[in-house]
Amino acid sequence: MRKGQNRFVVGFLLVPVALYLIFVIWPYIQTFGYSLTDWKGQSQTFAFIGLDNYTALFEDDIFLQAIWHNILFLVFIPVITILLALFFAFMLNAGGRGRAGGVSGVAGSGFYKIVYFFPQVLSLAILAVLFGAVYRSDSGGMLNGLLMKLGLVDESAPIEWLNEPNMVLWALILVVVWHGVGFYLVLFSAAMQAIPRDIYEAALIDGAGRAHTFFRITLPLLWDSVQTAWVYLGIAAMDMFILVSTMTAGEYGGGPDHHSEVMATVMMRNFLLYGRSGYACAMGVVMLLLTLIVSVVMLRATRRERVEF
Repeated sequence: MRKGQNRFVVGFLLVPVALYLIFVIWPYIQTFGYSLTDWKGQSQTFAFIGLDNYTALFEDDIFLQAIWHNILFLVFIPVITILLALFFAFMLNAGGRGRAGGVSGVAGSGFYKIVYFFPQVLSLAILAVLFGAVYRSDSGGMLNGLLMKLGLVDESAPIEWLNEPNMVLWALILVVVWHGVGFYLVLFSAAMQAIPRDIYEAALIDGAGRAHTFFRITLPLLWDSVQTAWVYLGIAAMDMFILVSTMTAGEYGGGPDHHSEVMATVMMRNFLLYGRSGYACAMGVVMLLLTLIVSVVMLRATRRERVEF
């Protein structure tokens, strides 16, 4: 009987594992192989150069600057998004106290969940166009137009949101946070709804305030969801290609003067414009390794004993 079960399991997994190896693992192996050559992309002939691409990579000031920008995204995007999503989810699920049930969300919480989730239905391409209009550097831009109406900005000197070196990264972070808060709000809300209301009511009877209830009850019981959100947002922060390439100046983005450059934009520029495909493959390998390291570190850093109820 057990032998028959083993045959069934092997037969069931054979095709999916084979497809995964062919379409996922093999391209990674190929990319690493190409990164050890001087491949130009178009030609089928290339020479083995060992680790020269990796040596050049860490002497490339633009790529090192791009890594630093990805690190900034990695720090601020998960922290801001998760904090806002947790706050809104808590208020929508346990922020109200005036009803007969003891603990409930604020009035109209169902409507608010739909409103907060709405940005998630927009694709990143639409999002880039939408915020491109918001950040326009004239009176037609939503932000500049509003500030001009309020008299905070002179019409002859509008703010160049995406062309100011000190502002462009924050402008991009705002877009990602605006897009992601709704999704993680719904994720955290689903986890909060599984928490028995008796726990909140007992805490209220004991005189616990909102802050104490959140940090002592809600957050520990939501920690698995927070950990998952942290990893996904960290992976997104290590990419950022679509928004940067679409919203910022330059071929494949990165402007002004490489102040919004990320690893993905540098890689695509080298691969598609400069014909340095082997060099670009080395960047891809470094991106993969850094993303894996970030995922492992985040899982380790946020690991804690499971709290059950």
